[in-house]
Amino acid sequence: MPCPPRAPLLWDLILGGLGTAAFLVDLGADLWAASRYVLSGSYVCAALVLALAGLASGTLQLFSWVWLRADPAGLHVWRPPRAGLALLHLLQLGYLYRCLQGLRQGFLVWRQEVPSEFDLAYADFLALDISMLRLFETFLETTPQLTLVLAIMLRSGRAENFQWFGICSSFVGISWALLDYHRALRTCLPSKPRLGPAASVIYFLWNLLLLWPRVLAVALFAALFPCYVALHFLGLWLVLLGWVWLQGTAFMPDPRSEWLYRATVATILYFSWFNVADGRTRGRATIHGAFLLGDSVLLVLTWGSQRTWLPSETPLQTVLPVGAGCFLLGQALRLVYYRWLHPSLHWEADQVDGSLWSRSLEPQPLPQNQRMAQLAQSFFPKVRGQAAFLESREDSGVL
Repeated sequence: MPCPPRAPLLWDLILGGLGTAAFLVDLGADLWAASRYVLSGSYVCAALVLALAGLASGTLQLFSWVWLRADPAGLHVWRPPRAGLALLHLLQLGYLYRCLQGLRQGFLVWRQEVPSEFDLAYADFLALDISMLRLFETFLETTPQLTLVLAIMLRSGRAENFQWFGICSSFVGISWALLDYHRALRTCLPSKPRLGPAASVIYFLWNLLLLWPRVLAVALFAALFPCYVALHFLGLWLVLLGWVWLQGTAFMPDPRSEWLYRATVATILYFSWFNVADGRTRGRATIHGAFLLGDSVLLVLTWGSQRTWLPSETPLQTVLPVGAGCFLLGQALRLVYYRWLHPSLHWEADQVDGSLWSRSLEPQPLPQNQRMAQLAQSFFPKVRGQAAFLESREDSGVL
């Protein structure tokens, strides 16, 4: 296995450090926002901010704990005893522990002149779990809190500096989490090239532009009907949960924890597309996109029938056309990405051992993140079909 250049390893280490710092900054911003709401007498807003942060944190700890218990024995060299690990997760420090563990392993790999295959594979293993947990945290906390802040601004007709900062950082953080997750999936697949700078920028932008109209529509409805937005979310969440269940997901190690995963995916689908099943994704993505678009239009029409409830100085006449323009531009950039910038899959049929899978997928004594490998096969459906085709040719003696 050729030694990877040190520059990409250093870059990955820097990005990991920035991701950990962003998590701490986001936690501090939540506490700052809650304190500001308390000082201004908005106790309900403060309680909602803390409740969303607590719910997301508790869910992340559950995922982290279940995954650690399901990992092969002896995989994690630097790990506290089981009681200490349980205490870390009870104190809501499990995700931060994983980030520090990933930084330590990344620094170890970067310091080595010739990193071992095990150290490289273990670093990938940790990074994949962290990327997945970051995505969950984004849609369980950051996106709902972004919607909450927008609804508060629409109802009050004014915005504080900390709210504007929170809005901008949230949009960037959500789009970055989606991009980081997409890049992480590609490390699980054979001969799957990394996203180039142009493809990364376009992927980042179309996710950002498509997310804004959905969040705005939900925020408008929440500003007008704060008591009914929870019912709206619950109704759509149950429909999406049933849809995920019908697709037969098998991501978690046991049936009970699988429902935790399905509930989290249903929350993500309330705001954005997320593929969880094998097969061609175009049809499912189209159905989901049409469903969200129709729901968003209904929410905006509901606002249009009751818009006198909002302050007259709220510039909605500007915000709504901008939201529609963002949606159209986002769809255009999405088509551009998948038509010209989406890296194609190149198969190496003349390998020495005849293997068609990367080290993340083929059985060998290296750390294998099977959770993310399974999602990668679902996200890139051509992989499974081409692999099965080439494997059948190999079995028949053609290869």
